[in-house]
Amino acid sequence: MNRHRYLRAYMAGIVLPTIFLLVVMVAFTMIRYVYDVPIRIERVIVFPMALIPNAWGLWNMLYVWLRGHRSLPIGLHGALLVVLIVPIGFSLATLLGFALPYRFLGVLGPVLAMAAYYLLWKYVVNFLNELLEIP
Repeated sequence: MNRHRYLRAYMAGIVLPTIFLLVVMVAFTMIRYVYDVPIRIERVIVFPMALIPNAWGLWNMLYVWLRGHRSLPIGLHGALLVVLIVPIGFSLATLLGFALPYRFLGVLGPVLAMAAYYLLWKYVVNFLNELLEIP
């Protein structure tokens, strides 16, 4: 099954964040519109909905391409994605005037995100890559 290797890599990469964001959006919609809780997140929710799954898919394609050139563990490769996503997210939130708890997110947030991404990439994305027989 060597056909469309990068397409399969992209699809394996977008599965987990897409499912996660669907669950988040259902919870947000229920809380916001059914229970009338005033959450002002509408301005920034588009960022993760649009960028994160595509970033994961493209990052997995890059991993598949790099495997032929260098040997980097998939968990570490996934954790490095945080280095790209966090500054973009902070910049967008600041630009849109969305208040962030910088004390928590300053150091601890990216470290926890890197740890979570490491584990998710090591176990889930690697499993999907193997399932789709991506060489």
